[in-house]
Amino acid sequence: MRTWAVVILAAAAAIAEGNNPVVVVKTEVGEFTVEVYADEAPLTAANFMKYVEAGLYDGTVFHRSVTPDSPRNRPVQIEVIQGGQVAGEKSFPAIALERTSATGVKHVDGAISMARGGPDTATSSFFICVGDQPELDFGGKRNPDGQGFAAFGRVVAGMDVVRRIHRSPVNEAEQLTPPVKILSITRYGSL
Repeated sequence: MRTWAVVILAAAAAIAEGNNPVVVVKTEVGEFTVEVYADEAPLTAANFMKYVEAGLYDGTVFHRSVTPDSPRNRPVQIEVIQGGQVAGEKSFPAIALERTSATGVKHVDGAISMARGGPDTATSSFFICVGDQPELDFGGKRNPDGQGFAAFGRVVAGMDVVRRIHRSPVNEAEQLTPPVKILSITRYGSL
């Protein structure tokens, strides 16, 4: 039986040999399109695409929006929306952190990146940057460990939908009230 690490590496190699996947994220407030940078962040891209191909993001939500006005936005402020948390028993094992210092994929406006607690803990949850967010890159000050997050693609169409979600009401814990449902995330093709 193959381990998940072998499966992820095999998927990363297969994706890296082809063109970058393009996915369409359909939400209850509209849709947007993301190019997944399999060529630059192969491990993280393969992890995300594994969830997409298994249909595990369908029915999840965007649950968080961080804005300058967010009550919990720390001294090092960011602007993102976060979603895609898959239930524990359905989640795949955590992956190694592909640092921006190694991939060169930065947290610019529209970048998609994996959420994490500590290094090497990312599973399914992802976020999208609203505006450039250099403090999320390797060496940034958003996390005390300075390791940053693993950016692995960028919104190429429909950023207006991302911004609409970002402007939605939140509570004092930055939780969207109500959350925005992700109807589906499907592979559309490749670039």
